[in-house]
Amino acid sequence: MMTKIYPRTADKQTVYLNAVVKDPQIEIGDYTIYNDFVSDPLLFETNNVLYHYPIHREKLIIGRFCSIACGTKFLFNCANHSLKSLSTYTFPLFYEEWELNRADMASAWHNKGDITIGNDVWIGFEAVIMAGVHIGDGAIIAARAVVTKDVAPYSIVGGSPAKEIRKRFDDSTIQRLQHLKWWNWPIRKIRRSLSYLTRGNMDGLQSMMHLNE
Repeated sequence: MMTKIYPRTADKQTVYLNAVVKDPQIEIGDYTIYNDFVSDPLLFETNNVLYHYPIHREKLIIGRFCSIACGTKFLFNCANHSLKSLSTYTFPLFYEEWELNRADMASAWHNKGDITIGNDVWIGFEAVIMAGVHIGDGAIIAARAVVTKDVAPYSIVGGSPAKEIRKRFDDSTIQRLQHLKWWNWPIRKIRRSLSYLTRGNMDGLQSMMHLNE
């Protein structure tokens, strides 16, 4: 886990998230960053992870080397009023008022499960990720997209609800990247591979796969 909070000297708007979050139900991979130029990024749990109450025990899982832009929101299950009821009003939540069984309180919401974000995912300005969504490695979420369904690896999605715009690469390149999983390499090996990563040199990156560190 990262202990360093700020990746850049004198930049207090960008943080390594797993050095900031404290909730054990939130798991963040190393080097994943969050930038906020409106609020204090140290308040990520309060401002960005919403309706995340203990009753459902759901998790927010984010992989390594993700880039999360200002205002991104993760909306959990307590934002989803149950559709099994004939009313959208959350009667079970107010069990005291309506003399209901407290043990049935969770029935007020529709539980869609955890939010899982892969590795090397870029989430744009003020995007909203809904409960139960899985976003694959290398995906890009456009600014202000509302993501209600799973996103395939290395897809670019946008809109409300978000839909696929295109793939980032051809199928062969996507398969090679998913096989390499460079984000799991030792840091020294990643450093030596940066010229290939940043210049889009797939063959060069492939050549680093079996390099011993």
